[in-house]
Amino acid sequence: MTPPTPLLGGRTLDRATARTLPPGSRLPTIAQTFLFARHRKTFFPRLRAQYGDVFTIRLVPSSRVVVVVSRPEHIREVFSTPPSIVHAGEGNTALEPIMGPHSLLLVDDDDHIRMRRQLMPAFNGHALRGYSEMIARLAQKEVEAWPIGTPFRVHERMRDLTLEVILQVVFGVTDSDRLARLRPLVEKVVSVDPVIMLGAFYPVLLKFPPWRSFLRAQQQVDEILYDEIARRRVDPELAERNDVLSKLLAAGTWSDAELRDQLVTLLLAGHETTATSLAWAFHELARMPDELRAGQQAADESNDDYLEAMGKESLRLHPVVYQVGRRLTEPIDLAGYRLPRGTTVMPAIGLVQGDEEHFPDVKTFRPARFLSDTPPAPGTWIPFGGGTRRCIGAGFSLLESTEILRAALTRYNLTAPTTPEKSTPRNVTLVPSKGATITATPRRRPI
Repeated sequence: MTPPTPLLGGRTLDRATARTLPPGSRLPTIAQTFLFARHRKTFFPRLRAQYGDVFTIRLVPSSRVVVVVSRPEHIREVFSTPPSIVHAGEGNTALEPIMGPHSLLLVDDDDHIRMRRQLMPAFNGHALRGYSEMIARLAQKEVEAWPIGTPFRVHERMRDLTLEVILQVVFGVTDSDRLARLRPLVEKVVSVDPVIMLGAFYPVLLKFPPWRSFLRAQQQVDEILYDEIARRRVDPELAERNDVLSKLLAAGTWSDAELRDQLVTLLLAGHETTATSLAWAFHELARMPDELRAGQQAADESNDDYLEAMGKESLRLHPVVYQVGRRLTEPIDLAGYRLPRGTTVMPAIGLVQGDEEHFPDVKTFRPARFLSDTPPAPGTWIPFGGGTRRCIGAGFSLLESTEILRAALTRYNLTAPTTPEKSTPRNVTLVPSKGATITATPRRRPI
């Protein structure tokens, strides 16, 4: 493993260097951390309005220095800087207690290159086409069970569906008894509260019930995953299997611990995020009859480009992940500032994608903007990050969204209250505050 870079924070930042950092909030670190964790969608715009496109915040642990950037050109510079200088893994250390030290999101340099190379065959175009039929089958089964004429929280249904996709398409678990055991355990793990994650920094907390019960659920999930890995290693039909775990085993050399960490990473990164972006998409379509009709027509005609554009616009208008982090392993010049080694640089996805300068009529759900002659400029739509650390599951997520939108829109008309729901934090994501409540009724499709 790469030795960690010393964190720039309250104990390592001298006064002279502090005066050269971008301006920022003077609130206590704990207050800034709370506002970041619970209200970042309003906290960041207020700071940008007060201090400009580049500003500094302080977060736990150790009052670490975080420089937030919100201009596309600055973010492109961060993403294009050699990954040996901007460590994404070190910028995600808060996730290690759940994802594990071998997670693709937490490793850097040679470890990251090796693991990403071994993951790629499971997410290339050929592999994605192989998953589409399984995802479509699960999507059809789910939408057929939607209540008719009764309001329901579509976010909950999407979370159930994307979890099923992870368990069956990614993990390759199809045994009904094992699925029944895994579902509630995995739900506990993916629903972990950021407060629970603090247990890694303060081990004494692990003695108390909320942390202890989470740790037990995590251990039980691990037991099942390690058993599944062991079974798959000796499966004589491994080469014929069409799930992600089997493709990883066939394409690379992994330790059990490395595989476990990649599976949990795919679970956490691909479950809540895709479920939430789909919930927001249905929420917008149910409130906009013209866009709903355009989506239904696209579904009827198998216009996958338009269905994918709806998924992209949902991620644009409602960024599920509002920001990403990188830790500097050496000083760099960025946005007119000399940032010292150990600084955490944070590209703010939500600030870029919510800027009228880059997206005219920025608050309106308009998928056609991605199919026009003047699509969004490079570096302005970045829900999957960028550079060598761009999310390896981006194609899988958009494929999943396309198949699920198709399944629902060919079958139903959708309505919802005209007042849009607000977002609320859930772990590291932003989700619909009322679950994206919609009502579905059967379509009368043209003859």
